[in-house]
Amino acid sequence: MRITRLGQLNKEKPAVVVSDTEAIFVDDLVSDFNRVELENGAIAKLAQADLSSRSKVKIADYRIGSPVARPTKVICVGLNYAKHAVESGMTPPPEPVIFMKAPDTVIGPNDDVVVPPNSTKTDYEVELCVVIGKNALYLKSPDEAAAHILGYTISQDVSERHWQVERSGQWVKGKSFPTFNPMGPWIITADELKQKNLDPNNLALSCTIDGEVRQNSRTNDLIFGINHCVWYISQFMELKAGDVINTGTPEGVGMGFKPEKYLKGGENIVTTIEGIGTIKNKVVNYK
Repeated sequence: MRITRLGQLNKEKPAVVVSDTEAIFVDDLVSDFNRVELENGAIAKLAQADLSSRSKVKIADYRIGSPVARPTKVICVGLNYAKHAVESGMTPPPEPVIFMKAPDTVIGPNDDVVVPPNSTKTDYEVELCVVIGKNALYLKSPDEAAAHILGYTISQDVSERHWQVERSGQWVKGKSFPTFNPMGPWIITADELKQKNLDPNNLALSCTIDGEVRQNSRTNDLIFGINHCVWYISQFMELKAGDVINTGTPEGVGMGFKPEKYLKGGENIVTTIEGIGTIKNKVVNYK
């Protein structure tokens, strides 16, 4: 199953995606794809429902919202690709590096990314995003993590390197500007990804800026795999349904180039992950 949310900002309705171009609204069955509904079995309810007689809508006729409504936690794993750690000049970490982003950074998959005032170091990061479907706390092993994963979506973890790296303190400062986490276009459930014979730990992922390929890698370069990250985080934080985890970015970020290649107003970011889809964001300067 693939699920999404369609409609204008703050007026999105939940929908089931039936093809890359069509969807079926299901707001009479679940009010939204948020923590409460996901905790109360929204996905199981939709899986049991007969949607075959329902009318389909063209996705292109609607704005696509973030696939999770108001996620209460946006958790990030830093330096989780071996080659990215090298380009960052850092030693691969012995344990996952965890930090948070403000949840209201999350926007739709095609919404604009706004460069903050006076920023000259706004950067891009393609990331595979894990969406939690079942609360998880103190999991005993990574093997238990799979039962708590709803599915996967695409995340663009936009980062302001001056605030992240040069202003002391935690990375959250460079990660939490408004619009800094485009997400979507939908969530593909873990079982559907498996039915496509795709492994979340071996997916192609890429990011282009105005058509120039900047990042092109696979998730098999992850230092800590998907299940390991979910298990690890559950040791010190309760993961709730609807929480999202950005699992890290591969090499090719703007900071890693010589000279550096940061985002500028007017550019277009295209972020793609195999088996999930593509999100597209225009970069605009703050006004």
